[in-house]
Amino acid sequence: MPKKEAPIDYLRQWIPENAAQLSLDYLNHYNVHLTITRERKSILGDYRHATRSSNHRISVNGNLNPFSFLITLIHELAHLVTFMEFGNSVQSHGKEWKGIYRKMLEEFLKLDVFPGDVRTALKKSLHNLPASSCADEDLMRVLKRYDKNGGELLLVEQIPEGGCFSLEDKRVFRKGKKLRKRYQCVEVATGKLYLFSPIYEVRPAS
Repeated sequence: MPKKEAPIDYLRQWIPENAAQLSLDYLNHYNVHLTITRERKSILGDYRHATRSSNHRISVNGNLNPFSFLITLIHELAHLVTFMEFGNSVQSHGKEWKGIYRKMLEEFLKLDVFPGDVRTALKKSLHNLPASSCADEDLMRVLKRYDKNGGELLLVEQIPEGGCFSLEDKRVFRKGKKLRKRYQCVEVATGKLYLFSPIYEVRPAS
């Protein structure tokens, strides 16, 4: 059995079937150490460039659905390619990274690995790529349709004004009005005010 089959089989657990070979080609070409991590609320993925003692390292949250996982992986691979071409002389999410990220996304789009709604959202995003896929609210809304949370979680924007929701740490908030791009919510126990993204996932609470 060829040595490449085991890594491909492993990748198939996380990303769409048709994207496995191209993804593995990138990982092998740049000798990347890929780590699947537990959910991290603040980031979906991370890239660390190679040093004298370690290879390029990319980590991606293992709780992501296959399409979110693949887009996050491409995002981090684009950071790697940008570093290889420009080093630390350019901004991490500047025009150089955006150009490389756009080119890589278009390469994967040609493989027809995304469902129609994700494909449409990605093509729209290509015209003005954000620094993070999390910042692209339209794309995130579409991607969340493929999450497997059993219908238990809602987006903050789906909670009615005045309604309550809880976080994983059991804190309960009451949703207030939208201020520009975020919702002002009050923590029920302390009265403190917090701002939440419309697409932040929460659990409805009574």
